[in-house]
Amino acid sequence: MPTAILTGPPVPGSSLEGDLRSLGFDVRTAARAAEAETLLAGVPGEDRVALVDTRFVGHVHALRLGLTDPRFPLSAIPGAVTAQRSGRQALTRAMARENSASGQRAGNGTLVEGLPDRVTAALDTDVHRPELGSLVAAVPADPQARNEARQAVAAVDEEAVRLRSAVKARDGFFTTFCVSPYSRHLARWCARRGLTPNQVTTASLLTALIAAGCAATGTRAGYVAAGVLLLASFVLDCADGQLARYSLQYSTLGAWLDATFDRAKEYAFYAGLALGAARDGDDVWALALGAIILQSCRHVIDFSFAEGRAGSAGGPAAALSGRLDRVGWTVWVRRMIVLPIGERWALIAVLTAVTTPRLTFWVLLAGCAFAAAYTTAGRVLRSVRRPATDGEGAARAARALADLADGGPLSALAHRFRARGGVAAAALGAVLVTGSALVWGAGWQTVLAALAYVICSAAAVGRPLTGRLDWLVPPLFRAAEYGTVLVLAADAEVNGALPAAYGLVSAVAYHHYDTVYRIRGDAGAPPRALVRAIGGHEGRTLAVAVLAAVLTASGFTVALTALAVAVALVVLAESIRFWVAAHQGDAPAVHDEGEPA
Repeated sequence: MPTAILTGPPVPGSSLEGDLRSLGFDVRTAARAAEAETLLAGVPGEDRVALVDTRFVGHVHALRLGLTDPRFPLSAIPGAVTAQRSGRQALTRAMARENSASGQRAGNGTLVEGLPDRVTAALDTDVHRPELGSLVAAVPADPQARNEARQAVAAVDEEAVRLRSAVKARDGFFTTFCVSPYSRHLARWCARRGLTPNQVTTASLLTALIAAGCAATGTRAGYVAAGVLLLASFVLDCADGQLARYSLQYSTLGAWLDATFDRAKEYAFYAGLALGAARDGDDVWALALGAIILQSCRHVIDFSFAEGRAGSAGGPAAALSGRLDRVGWTVWVRRMIVLPIGERWALIAVLTAVTTPRLTFWVLLAGCAFAAAYTTAGRVLRSVRRPATDGEGAARAARALADLADGGPLSALAHRFRARGGVAAAALGAVLVTGSALVWGAGWQTVLAALAYVICSAAAVGRPLTGRLDWLVPPLFRAAEYGTVLVLAADAEVNGALPAAYGLVSAVAYHHYDTVYRIRGDAGAPPRALVRAIGGHEGRTLAVAVLAAVLTASGFTVALTALAVAVALVVLAESIRFWVAAHQGDAPAVHDEGEPA
């Protein structure tokens, strides 16, 4: 149980003790600085502890923001400072230094006035200071100042501020104007009933799976129900993040569930549409697979660009972007045309309800292709003008890009060629293998091209990925692997080949997303043993090419299905083990805002 240590003599009429108890703190009092240090030492090391000045006047939500956010080891607001387990040693050192200094000043070691603020100033590490906005957090020095502070507290609608802060500061047009105005009230309703963000996230997943089941019926009523339920799932998807912000219930496990469930919902719905279309005699599995490939490649472009720090420099493209951001309406246009998840799901829901699965996929593919071209072109323009970077930042970026590349044992063996190709080698390999699959299909020409792809992929990562455009290497690998699977499955022209390919790409894409979420959470990439066990991107591409060449079409379908099941089981088992262990091990809480909703 967290402990709050009130320092100083009690203040008549103060509600501070009750406010702290309402936030879950066990409250203790210390009239002297030495007594506060003793109480601090007596709090169990794994518990959160806070020092709070008894003269504090402010909103309860200011205390909540300053003292209960699980993402930061140390946090402070005027009159209060708190530490989690990882920050306890720093807080203890600061308390000892301050008591020693105050004892020399006071002569008897009993100086307690303003102790939390003085301890905060004595901390020798970073301290999070939340943005309070219009919320009040003050330590009045006299009765008149206290009365003015209380009047300032009464003048602000604390609940309205808290509700507004539950919404993302930067979001898509559809979410901002069509969902958040009421989803935040749903988030508050959930908070008052003790529901957790993870429970709301799970409800969103279940709703989306039911929507996919409705789409799979292939009836107009089923499509309408699917569209409505998909929108309801998105409302819940917004509400879980808003609930986390409203009640500061952030967790490592919650961030992972929110991110992975988004992908599971979207992919399941695409599969439901494809199944529904098949009931009407229309095979759209290739379009469904194309949709998840395009969307996954878009995301890895986002991740690679961010990790490669390619956007840190200026240049004409960045300058133009800055000028456009100063023109209000262009901000919303630019956010909409990149089809973030809110606009994308709204588009899918409406088209599902009123058109056919085939038209839904074609419109989705066209929109996502334009969005990918628009964002990638802008990032390339920014990258070619950015200065070269070095030092620890560049080394970290290179490690992240190498992890995102997902190279396996064949790529490691091919390093012996000592080639250093970077993005050019990755592009050459991608063109060779996908081009060969398109021209020759399941033949030995494609197998030879896949072997060339192995060599090119090794050359691409033969040196640290620190070049201006090296952030394009992981997206090129994703496009080559996923695209080859799609083309060869379509070339088989037997029932079940494309659904099997859909399952394989979904399993591999999950592994790639999981890699991203680990890197974002500062947990490092998945273990090399896992990457080797599932072959790496080049090993899987070569294996699919060989299977397509040596097996019959029906045998190839069975092989794809077996490969999909094997990859899914291995990847899911390791992923679940890792994230549950991180959660149980009290890993630092995170809240990854991810793709704009």
